[in-house]
Amino acid sequence: MITEEKKLDNPVWYSLSESHSNFAILFDQVKFYNPKYCPFGGYNDLSETLVANEKYSKMISNFYVVGNKPNFNKSLKINKKLICNQMVLTDFINIEITETIIELQAKHKKDLFDLVNLVQPGYFKEETPELGSYYEIYKNEKLIAVTGERMKMNLYTEISAIVTHPSYIGKGYAKQLIAYTTNKIFRENKIPYLHVAENNSGAINLYEKLGFIMRRKISFWNLVKIT
Repeated sequence: MITEEKKLDNPVWYSLSESHSNFAILFDQVKFYNPKYCPFGGYNDLSETLVANEKYSKMISNFYVVGNKPNFNKSLKINKKLICNQMVLTDFINIEITETIIELQAKHKKDLFDLVNLVQPGYFKEETPELGSYYEIYKNEKLIAVTGERMKMNLYTEISAIVTHPSYIGKGYAKQLIAYTTNKIFRENKIPYLHVAENNSGAINLYEKLGFIMRRKISFWNLVKIT
């Protein structure tokens, strides 16, 4: 039987098998998020990925398969391979929260979408906030920093969209939002984890200072439909 920690090796598959099963689109042994919410797929059987990727590409022309390199036909190509550090937090973050942090409300969704896609374009959809909770800091009625939850398993919750507006970097907003979000996850008796591009040394350094531990490298294969 696979252990709970080992499920992190296949986070999309197990999220869509567990807490996020309502968001799953299944093609044999390949599971994808409904593209309205997240353009990610994962699989248990590599041999099933060729047909599954072609079917999913009819729903969304630009998406990611997480894990080892998937199979795909001539209607698709690899746009890029994003190698990430998968990092896990083992305990509460004990820092002072001095900023006013609010939970996402419906009236804030456009602000959130615009900010995340300004800094991290390509991953965040208009309905992505439905996957979990999102927390924000506003200054003078402008959204300047956010952190939220994306993939969810029975035991693990991924924090994502750790974004600060470029004009407000270096003021400690991300640190406080990460602490706020991860401590809430721990209080739900779950364990926070995240994925960060292996070349994003600044973010990795921050996460390590907050207590995140490197678990493994994991690849996000960006497939795009050839037109």
